[in-house]
Amino acid sequence: MAFLIPTAEQLGLYLGLESIDGARADLLIEQAVLLCETVVRPLPDQATAIVLSAAGRAYVNPQQVSYETIGPMSVQRPQGSGGLYLTKADKAALKALAGRGGAFTVDPTPADADPSPTYPVDESYGPGMEYEPGWGWV
Repeated sequence: MAFLIPTAEQLGLYLGLESIDGARADLLIEQAVLLCETVVRPLPDQATAIVLSAAGRAYVNPQQVSYETIGPMSVQRPQGSGGLYLTKADKAALKALAGRGGAFTVDPTPADADPSPTYPVDESYGPGMEYEPGWGWV
């Protein structure tokens, strides 16, 4: 199953809004998908939550307002809580959903590698000589 781009109605449900500006929501969702694709391409099936999260932040706080007073009411939002962006957690979740981001090992040795030494071996060095601690084989 391929990634399905969320709809404006889904963004409205995610944000708990009765009505939503469809054109604006579609634009933000499209831009959120493009932003997510800078981290992982193609997007995994479960990336809908991250796309909705990024688009939702931009929908409810497009100017990144951190403090607002209207009459006797004032609201203070966390710094960086608006605009269209991906958090560190969003990026990590995208990578994890795509099966990336964990530790891994790369073995550069070819499968047909021969374990015998390829350098000239000095048969007179080592055993048969006297070992002196601190000096080695002498």
